[in-house]
Amino acid sequence: MTQTEFLEKNVFTDLKNVNDGFDGETHYFSETDFETVLQRVQHFGIGVYGMEPWLDGKPFDVLSHEDFKKKATDPKWYNRAFTTFKKRQEGLAYAATYKVSKKLLERE
Repeated sequence: MTQTEFLEKNVFTDLKNVNDGFDGETHYFSETDFETVLQRVQHFGIGVYGMEPWLDGKPFDVLSHEDFKKKATDPKWYNRAFTTFKKRQEGLAYAATYKVSKKLLERE
């Protein structure tokens, strides 16, 4: 199983991708759906390297695990980043860069 297949099957399932073509094939989610994505990512121990919210089809900002001096798999960084973005601006569409471990991919 590929990383994309794993994410589609286990993380993005039942959530609406709001990317209407403004950024290639990247999955973007509403605030509510992205909160679910982060919960599922944490459950599986998936790494989140960066988080990129967009506003009205344009990049809003970017934060990465390095900005917080945390490992990509540490939920403290991505939960804090998500909270920061929510406080700064309503109505953002969220995307992230993920890393699913080989062990997890082989298990499926």
